[in-house]
Amino acid sequence: MTKRSRRTHSAAFKAKVALAAVKGDKTLAELAQQFDVHTNQITTWKNPLLDGAAGVFGQDNAGAADAPVDPKELHAKIGELTLTNDFLSGALSKAGLLSAKR
Repeated sequence: MTKRSRRTHSAAFKAKVALAAVKGDKTLAELAQQFDVHTNQITTWKNPLLDGAAGVFGQDNAGAADAPVDPKELHAKIGELTLTNDFLSGALSKAGLLSAKR
């Protein structure tokens, strides 16, 4: 038996296969043969489709996308973390606990 090279499927193909599985007209084995994928792969694609179906109507995820991001706060946090890292690396170097190589 020869090994098949790894294939990547587009999102449109995954959606098409998952929707066919949700319809239930054919069994997973028939769909696997029709689309030339493994039955476990069809189930893997079908589950996120079913889990995210409620989000299509916009009721659950409305608040998550509306949160504004303030770049000034992010830059301040980066600066704070940089100072902390520099301080700790200096302290650990003096104590002999940090090697010279990074």
